[in-house]
Amino acid sequence: MKTELIIRSGSSDIDFALLKDGKLIELNKETNDNKISVGDVFLAKIGKTLNGLNAAFVNVGYQKDGFLHYHDLGVQLLSLSKFIKGVNTGKQKDFTLKNFQFEKDIDKNGNINDVLKTGQDLLVQIVKEPISTKGPRLNAELSIAGRYLVLVPFSNRISVSQKIDDPKEKDRLKRLMKSIKPKNFGVIVRTVAQNKKVADLDRDLQNSLERWVSMCKQIKHSKTPTKVLSELNRASSILRDVFNDSFTNIIVDDIALAEEIKDYIREIAPEKESIVKVHKSAIPIFEKYGIERQIKTSFGRTVSISKGAYLVIEHTEALHVIDVNSGNRSNKAKSQSDTALEVNMISATEVARQLQLRDMGGIIVVDFIDMHKAEDRQKLYDHLRKEMAFDRTKHKILPPSKFGLVQITRQRVRPEMVIKTREPNPSKNGEVEAPIVLIEKIENELDKIVSYKNYKKVTLNAHPFIAAYLKQGYPSIQFRWFLKYKKWIKILPRDAYQYLQYRFVRQKDKE
Repeated sequence: MKTELIIRSGSSDIDFALLKDGKLIELNKETNDNKISVGDVFLAKIGKTLNGLNAAFVNVGYQKDGFLHYHDLGVQLLSLSKFIKGVNTGKQKDFTLKNFQFEKDIDKNGNINDVLKTGQDLLVQIVKEPISTKGPRLNAELSIAGRYLVLVPFSNRISVSQKIDDPKEKDRLKRLMKSIKPKNFGVIVRTVAQNKKVADLDRDLQNSLERWVSMCKQIKHSKTPTKVLSELNRASSILRDVFNDSFTNIIVDDIALAEEIKDYIREIAPEKESIVKVHKSAIPIFEKYGIERQIKTSFGRTVSISKGAYLVIEHTEALHVIDVNSGNRSNKAKSQSDTALEVNMISATEVARQLQLRDMGGIIVVDFIDMHKAEDRQKLYDHLRKEMAFDRTKHKILPPSKFGLVQITRQRVRPEMVIKTREPNPSKNGEVEAPIVLIEKIENELDKIVSYKNYKKVTLNAHPFIAAYLKQGYPSIQFRWFLKYKKWIKILPRDAYQYLQYRFVRQKDKE
């Protein structure tokens, strides 16, 4: 299996496409104006405290206040509050917490008004981005994620990822952590730390500790609310969480961004620095690697999969519903049970991909084709769990019910990725303009470009249908242009274009 990360840089945002064996499995977008991301730490001000909800609303500088529940405060809240007060007054100058005296833990079943007051300053971390009409969800139990470890201030606990099955490896990692972790800091060992040397783990730990100290230095001079620690940029955070030996290419269409990524790769895997490449082709990067086409075929209400089957995906306020249909596959198997199992197995693979691709969260109900054999239902359940194992987001899957329904819960931390795949009708009257009419418009513009400007190279970007129309037959329209202008006009199909959209481009992508 080969993994590729394709990064498209625009003027206001950056798109990240993660491919496995050429198939799109994850799509992310980072915008320059995104003020709140999961993992960001804010010096915020407590607003209203609500007894009925046992929670507080917190001003983090967003248009809607963040929500902080009592259970998300962390047992060491009083120690955190004491530390912030000490930093603000100048009494707390040692940010490594070596000589810091902890306060007593708060009651796990206590009341919000007993520990927080309106107007109080507090460090909070974003655990869920604003979604729909809700503000961000917050946590006061801070953590700083590194490549191999997560550093937890005001704690002494060491825990190891449950995905590491080998008990000997777990014991080895715990012993290492006891020997290198700083006092008054807890550590969570991530799955990728398995079989890593102590030098790699210690380097990662020191990097996280440096980020913590740097953040603390900002607190004294910061007004509330303000961001004091930013999560890594999206490219680095994706690489931090998913990068492994299967990565074969990281392709970027921006030189400066490519250098940033190279710098990060040097830190986490120096031997893989050469896989970072700059895209230099005239063909747009998402077109070159077939991503634009995959986006249009993967984000609609209906999703076609192999062997004639398809999914229908519906979204409601309460949950997401996915219906599995056998399509024209029903006539190709020996029996109904064989058809059901085969279609369900193929569909389970696509369901796992769709959840990750669209970043669907909350409750998901999948209506698989009914299977009467218990062993077939178990096969499906095991296969779905295996496919979902690659998903980094926390999730839980229940076995198929008697009705063939599989219930999945998947943590929702940011808005779902929604891409419109339906295009507006080009004609108000409900009729599409004949291609020949559009060709006349294109030729009139081409006359001006070639006759008056005399550019050496001219490329026409157009919808694939229009591009095919121009190239078809002999002599094709494209060939007739060659005879007329004594110049070959290159035609580039663009999956991202609407039917009647086109543009001429000369050298260096200038319109």
